[in-house]
Amino acid sequence: MPTATSTIRPGGPRRSSWRVYLPWTDGAGRFSFLVLVVFLALLTPAALLALDAATGQLGPRPWNLAIHRVGWWTVMFLMASLAVTPLRRALRWNGLIGVRRMIGVAAFTAAMLHLVLYAGEQAWDLLKVSSEIVLRIYLAIGLAALLGLGALAATSTDGMVRRLGGKRWQLLHRLTYPIAVLALVHFFMQIKADITQPILFSGLLVWLMAYRLWRSRIGDPGIPGLVALAVAAGVLTALGETVGIAWVYRAPAWSVVQAHFDTAIGIRPAWWVLAAGLAVAAAAAFRRQPRRVIA
Repeated sequence: MPTATSTIRPGGPRRSSWRVYLPWTDGAGRFSFLVLVVFLALLTPAALLALDAATGQLGPRPWNLAIHRVGWWTVMFLMASLAVTPLRRALRWNGLIGVRRMIGVAAFTAAMLHLVLYAGEQAWDLLKVSSEIVLRIYLAIGLAALLGLGALAATSTDGMVRRLGGKRWQLLHRLTYPIAVLALVHFFMQIKADITQPILFSGLLVWLMAYRLWRSRIGDPGIPGLVALAVAAGVLTALGETVGIAWVYRAPAWSVVQAHFDTAIGIRPAWWVLAAGLAVAAAAAFRRQPRRVIA
C-alpha cells in the first residue's frame, strides 16, 4: 500500500511524492517542460528587479519605480491566471491547467511584494502605512484585492480543495473576478497621466469574462464565436476609452474616436485587444484542424 510519502503507478517505479513540489514537475511528479517554462517566466521579473536594484538602475526614486513595476506584474499575473481556463478550452490544451495554481500564487506573491515595497518607501513606518491605506481610497482598494488573493492562495492546495468540497471551493475561487476588477480600479486610480495600460488590461478582462459568459450560456463559441468575441472586446475597449477620456478630461468624444485611427500617437489598446482575441481564434483554428494520418 502506498504511504503518505510515496505513490506507486501501475507498470512504473515507486516515486516519492516530494517530486510534485519541484518547480519543473506536474501534479504526478513527472518532468514538464511547460511547468518549467512558466516557472522561469514568473521568476524572471523578480530576478530583473533584483539585478536593477543591485546595480543602481532604478533611477532617483528606486522604491517608487520598484513599486510600480511589481504592481504591473501583479496585474499581468492575475490576467494570466484568468486566461488559463479560456485558453485551455479554446485551444484544447488541457496541460495548461497544470500551471494555473502556480500563476495564481505568483500573483499573490507579487501583490505582497508590492505592499512590502510601499512600506519600504514609507521608511517602514507601519503606522503611517496603515493611516495612508485608511485615508487613500485607492490604497484601501488595493489592500482589499491583496486580502482576496491571500484567501485564494491559502485555499489553493489539494488538501483545502478536499476540505472545502468541490462546489464550495469553486464558489470561493470565483472571487478572482471581482479581485481582478479591484486590481484594475487600483491601477487606474494610482495612474496620474497615461491610462493606456489600465485600459489595455481592462479590455483583456472584458474578453476573458465575455468568453466565460458565452460558454456558460451558449456553449463552445467555436472559431466564428472567438472572432466575434475578439471584435466585441475590441469595440467595447474603444468605447470605454472614448467615454472615459471624454468624461474625465472633457475632451471632444469625436477627437478621441479619431485618435484610435491615428498611428502617429501609437496603437490604442482596443487594437491590441482585438489582435489578442484574433490570435486566440487563429491558434484555436490551427489546433482544431484534423490531423492527417500517414499510412
